[in-house]
Amino acid sequence: MPKPFRSTYYDERMRAQPALLRARAPYLVKNTITGAAICALVVGIYAYTINVISQDEFDDVIVPAEPISKQTPRPGATGSVQQAVAARKQ
Repeated sequence: MPKPFRSTYYDERMRAQPALLRARAPYLVKNTITGAAICALVVGIYAYTINVISQDEFDDVIVPAEPISKQTPRPGATGSVQQAVAARKQ
């Protein structure tokens, strides 16, 4: 029969012992500051991305005023290219 997990840092109910708390104490402030810095970086990148995307304007996108009608395509050009060219001419 295998032995259960044994550690000097945890008791039988897997609670941290004073030795583990003492070993982690010097790193508590540094780890908290590092975690806060990483969180701030992620939130900053997210906010910057949303801000930049919300400023995007779509004035250069051609939107036809009337519904697209079926036309006979010219050889060598697709229907969407023809419609874009016709919309620019107007």
